[in-house]
Amino acid sequence: MNTNGMAVVVNSLEKRFGSFIAVNGVSFEVPKGQIFGFLGPNGAGKSTTIRMLTGILGPTGGGGTVAGFDVRTQAEKIKANIGYMSQKFSLYEDLTVEENIDFYAGIYRIPEEKRKERKEWVIEMAGLQEHRHSRTGILSGGWKQRLSLGCAILHEPPIIFLDEPTAGVDPVSRRQFWDLIYELSSRGVTVFVTTHYMDEAEYCDRIALIYRGELIAIGSPEELKTKFMQEDVLEVASDRPQDAMVELDQLPGVREVALFGKGLHVVGAAGEAERLAATVRSHLEGHGFAVSRVEKIVPSLEDVFVSLIEARDRADQPQQEVRV
Repeated sequence: MNTNGMAVVVNSLEKRFGSFIAVNGVSFEVPKGQIFGFLGPNGAGKSTTIRMLTGILGPTGGGGTVAGFDVRTQAEKIKANIGYMSQKFSLYEDLTVEENIDFYAGIYRIPEEKRKERKEWVIEMAGLQEHRHSRTGILSGGWKQRLSLGCAILHEPPIIFLDEPTAGVDPVSRRQFWDLIYELSSRGVTVFVTTHYMDEAEYCDRIALIYRGELIAIGSPEELKTKFMQEDVLEVASDRPQDAMVELDQLPGVREVALFGKGLHVVGAAGEAERLAATVRSHLEGHGFAVSRVEKIVPSLEDVFVSLIEARDRADQPQQEVRV
């Protein structure tokens, strides 16, 4: 397996729990220094994949390498060369910020002569100077998140895995957290992040879409929006958008219609945008709606994701989702 220049290499990775296939033959590569997004709904297999790559779970089939170490046979070496931040806040709430950092410095066996330097770097990087003596349990979600990230990179790992790191955090804190991720990436750290937030996926260099345990698309945000969308998308601006959505839902030629901001996104067959736009405008105006705009647009990642999932569902019978 050639891992030259690659932080993560995955070949036909599989995980079964009894008869349920949580991860089904997934393959991809992540170059060093890249921000790689793993996008999918709850139960899609994101966390199971990340647990295999971090040495927590053993694969049922296939294999791969992380930081040059084999996911099947070198789990402990992988753990020593990565940072990992889980969905659930995992630090000690009764300890202060400094005490948590000191504890993890011991866990990572950072040499005594280097511990103070690394602690100060983490505190400064995460902006925790004013909270260093605060008990962790009283911090807001955003500050806890920063502390978790700091502890995960305390030992200067070349790769960091972030599993739904901003779940339940307010939008401002989420954006500030991504500023920290960009800083890490600029230093050459590879960032592997799972998320179900479409706006966060836009921040990644490349994205893999996973659904029901299978990889259904991979590419940059721009590639996904221009190459993988099989339908045309219209943006419709009118009064009473919710009523308009109901009105358009059964209109011939409309495959999907959804609220998007203050307007609607209407999905139709590729190459039919001009005809569908005329039909949509005529139909709405004929039913008393004031329509200010109907135009073809570049689809959003949400449009792409929904389109790919629906195509996957049409191709196969729905499989019962199991959270693991």
